[in-house]
Amino acid sequence: MNGVTIQAFLAHCKGLLEDGVGQWGLVLLVFLVGIGAYGLGRLSALEEVKPPVSVAQAPQEADIPALPPGGFVVASRTGSVYYLPWCSGAQKIAAGNQVWFGSEAAAQKAGYAPSKTCKGL
Repeated sequence: MNGVTIQAFLAHCKGLLEDGVGQWGLVLLVFLVGIGAYGLGRLSALEEVKPPVSVAQAPQEADIPALPPGGFVVASRTGSVYYLPWCSGAQKIAAGNQVWFGSEAAAQKAGYAPSKTCKGL
């Protein structure tokens, strides 16, 4: 390497790299992709095997109130709005003050308006 400048050495290396990549680049790329895929496959096989999840019987909540047979919407005798039975406002109406309607139209005909806090009305 006596008498060779840095620029000449870099140009020589660049030429070798361009020739090598041109001829062997595709082969090298296919080889590297194959090695990478093999490695990822081995990694997935090494994960600990977890038992499958099965649901024999789903837990039931005891606090879910059944839909009352009185109607579709409920209002209070002293109020001006009606609710769906599962809305929080309907839960606050005392049993003696509940007025049940078979439809929203019937509640509106009786002078009640839909609650703004009950979603679905």
